Amino acid sequence: MPVRAHIKEQKPTFERFNAQWTPTILLLDSAGAGKHRIEGFLPVDDFLAQLELGLAKISFRRGSYAEAEKRFRSVCDTYRGTGATPEACYWAGVSAYKASNDASHLGATARQLKEQFPESEWPASPRSGSSSRLLARWAKISRARSGASAGT
Repeated sequence: MPVRAHIKEQKPTFERFNAQWTPTILLLDSAGAGKHRIEGFLPVDDFLAQLELGLAKISFRRGSYAEAEKRFRSVCDTYRGTGATPEACYWAGVSAYKASNDASHLGATARQLKEQFPESEWPASPRSGSSSRLLARWAKISRARSGASAGT
């Protein structure tokens, strides 16, 4: 449900969501918790990609991994030239893995990020080290788990 607040007239609303700039668009879950934030004016395709990315993140956090993957892939396919695309492709691979426990999704995602988005932070994120290494580590853990459960 869209809600509009005026920064001077509804100051407590801005403070509640730590809105520092206008426009600030927040995608909230059903409990009212912020799950994705868009700040400032964006070109139409970037704005639409960010909205879809936010909806995909809500699906992911809800544990609806197949729905999340579909939404993330929609951003990858429909909004190729936007800044949201590498992040969406990353999370599409993670969603596919979470839905299936098939580690091959992680390797394919790591290769896609390196090949298609070499200048993006997502193939080698300064926040978490290399996402390729992270995806490879998840794949290794998944293989170890499936090997352990196969032996029991």
